[in-house]
Formats: sequence, structure tokens, C-alpha cells
Amino acid sequence: MKASLTGHQNIRGIGTALMMGHTGTLLDKSNEFKTKDYVTEVMRPQLHEIVETYRPEVIWADGYGGAYDDYWGSTEFLAWLYNSSPVKDVVVVNDRWGHGDLCKNGGFFTCHDHYNPGVVQKFKWEDATTIQKGSWGYQRNTNINGYFTTDELVDLLVTVVSVGGNLLLNIGPTHDGRIMPVFEERLLEIGQWLSINGECIYNSVPWLYQNDTMNSNVWYTSVGNDTSGSSLVCAMLLDWPNNGSLLLGALLSHHVISVEMLGLSGVSLKFSSTSDGLLITLPAIPPSSDLKWAWTLKMVLQ
Repeated sequence: MKASLTGHQNIRGIGTALMMGHTGTLLDKSNEFKTKDYVTEVMRPQLHEIVETYRPEVIWADGYGGAYDDYWGSTEFLAWLYNSSPVKDVVVVNDRWGHGDLCKNGGFFTCHDHYNPGVVQKFKWEDATTIQKGSWGYQRNTNINGYFTTDELVDLLVTVVSVGGNLLLNIGPTHDGRIMPVFEERLLEIGQWLSINGECIYNSVPWLYQNDTMNSNVWYTSVGNDTSGSSLVCAMLLDWPNNGSLLLGALLSHHVISVEMLGLSGVSLKFSSTSDGLLITLPAIPPSSDLKWAWTLKMVLQ
């Protein structure tokens, strides 16, 4: 998330479950959370140690288990984090600091698991989702159909980013910390796609249109301006059309100077304006090409 706020860069982050299953928390719960033994003896000292030792720039809290933020001491911890901690000038946090805080309090909102509103929001938000369908942990009896495909995950990434969101993609390691090949494959292939199309994901913001007005499989981002001041807009195509051409209704009233496909260096695509929008002739892409899952058209607009 911090990368979406300040630019693509390497950042450090931690996730912390507030541990409703911990013995101390269960004792506090049996006392209707009138005692805070777990918070004062375990959680708070650990959080301070982590922040002071590792200096994370993102803290992702989770698992509040019905207790309100006054039990967790969230206000006091966040006051220290933002005002006195060694990461006070760079840290961002999510919204899971107590019962009732979702979509209300935090540097960015997660609202609920798999949150994807599909439209631009007035706040920074994140879609926390999984590679394995229906599970945040590792399940060794899951077959291949129990995992989202790379195609599905790239489509999700595109739709989330186009409407201003951040994608948090969870994997479930084994009990001894290993990442199974299916997770590794998905992450490597998403990385492969980003190595070609990342300039329209990182540092991007939502454009005037997020989803095309005529083609629901096309999503847009804006990536600023070129040296002449012309606007740079990306159209990401989730499915390849059968007829080799693409009609973009959202470009109907815009003057387009040039169109290129990321990954095809130096190739300018042919296009023309019609009464319905911008008609683009797509290139022939061989099956062996690294251009797959989703295709990005980078356009210069006057």
C-alpha cells in the first residue's frame, strides 16, 4: 500500500494477528475483556519490539475476535506509532484494530476479506485475498481446481488497481514454512506479467474511466504525462478479441496521438476514430510469446 501512496519501491511490512486463540486472550475474553493481561504482557511488548527492531513501514493488524479497540489499546499504540516511534514519518496501517473499526479507522481500509468495490472510493483501500480458494492457510488435500489460475489473479490485479485499490495476495505456507510449487508458480507468473506491464500498475492512478463503456474486458489506468505534457493512459485487455481488433468506447471524445502494446518495443499500432469510439488493430502475437493473461495498450492523448 505504501508503494501506491509514494511510488513503487521496496518496503518493509509486517502482519500481526491479534491472536484471539492465545491462552491469555481467552482468559481476558472469559472476563468479558475487563482484564487486559494478554495485551499488556504479550501483544504490546511484541509490537514495540518488532517496530523498534525491524522498523516496518506497513503494519497490518487482524483477528480482533469481537473485542473493541479499547481492549486492544489500539489508540495508545497508534498514537505512539505515529508520534514517537522510529517509523512515525513513513508507516501506514490498516483498519482492523478492534470490533467496529472496519472501513472506518485506519490509513487504508480493507472493509472485509476479498473486498473489491469495482468503483473508485473516496479512501485508500486494499483487497486482501487468497491464491487458494476459500482458505488462508495451506490445505494439503486441495486439488488443482482449488486454486485461482494466473489468468484469474492477473484479471483481479488489473480490476483492483484500475479503481484505485491495492491487492494483498495471500499464500499459505506448510507447517514448516515451505511455499508449495503451485503458490510459487502463481507468484512467478504474476511477476513475469508485471515485468512487462508493471509501468501501468505501479505509480498509476484511476483514469477518467475505469472500465470501458463498450468493452467490459478493458480496464484503464493513468500514468501521468510525457515530456510534451500529453496524457499517458493505459488500457488493459483481459480477453483477446477473435477478430483482431479492439473498439474502445471511452476514447470516443479524446484525441489519440499514438498507441503501443507493452512488450512490443518500437511497434506503433494502427488505429482510427469511428462514431462509436477508437478502433485499434491488434498485432499478431505468436503462442510462444511472453505476452499473455492480459495485454496492455499504452496511449498518448492530446
